[in-house]
Amino acid sequence: MMDWLEVHRGDAPLVVSFPHTGTEIPADVEAQLISPWLARKDADWWIHRLYGFARELGATTVRTAISRSVIDVNRDPSGASLYPGQATTELCPTTTFDGEPLYLGGEPNESEIARRRTIYFEPYHAALAAELKRLREIHGKVVLYEAHSIRSVIPRLFDGTLPNFNLGTNSGTSCDDALTSAVEAACDASSFSRVTNGRFKGGWTTRHYGQPANGVHAIQMELACRGYMDDPAAAPTPATWPTPYSEIQAAPMRAALTDVLKACLAFAKA
Repeated sequence: MMDWLEVHRGDAPLVVSFPHTGTEIPADVEAQLISPWLARKDADWWIHRLYGFARELGATTVRTAISRSVIDVNRDPSGASLYPGQATTELCPTTTFDGEPLYLGGEPNESEIARRRTIYFEPYHAALAAELKRLREIHGKVVLYEAHSIRSVIPRLFDGTLPNFNLGTNSGTSCDDALTSAVEAACDASSFSRVTNGRFKGGWTTRHYGQPANGVHAIQMELACRGYMDDPAAAPTPATWPTPYSEIQAAPMRAALTDVLKACLAFAKA
């Protein structure tokens, strides 16, 4: 196992994927960047800590410690856009979510992108696929839960303020409606706002692995950061972002997410 790839094996029919919580940047890549802070700004901050309870529920977790700015393991490996016509970032991002350039000079060429895909993308998905296969051999069906977060206000990506819970099921194709309804009910029982298949419909992982007919039901949860941490309305700076993680501040969101994952498990075991 690579030291940047973290896999915890559980026996419940639930896999929680953390593709964007990593902040590690190899020295050879960091030397090409305008600012390491810019390259880490769009991480899904503290999400693996927020979902720390998942293992207690018996879930399997898969996480990469590598920054999404090195390679985004939730993008189509072919380089095709997941949201044609809308602003987004690439397989090997060249800008931040706010459109700021990441590289001092030359951006990653095809050879460099292929190298990063081989070193980081492929092992991550090999591990994810192996865990789904292992659990499918134990259970009749398995839920793949993609755990994400994003700043609440990013004008380049979406208008206004993002709801707290943003569910993505690739417009209903990556999982059964019963799972979507169960997760929606858990969200709606909380004090947090929710939308399904709004701006975020699920990334490549949700779309690729979500095959309900074959027993794998994939759903993406994109959290607005303000639900569990301070999320200043002003443009972030190295002095203001990221804000620290607080167990006390995150507790209400953590409780709601516990109900969400329990709903996933109840669906898978039904």
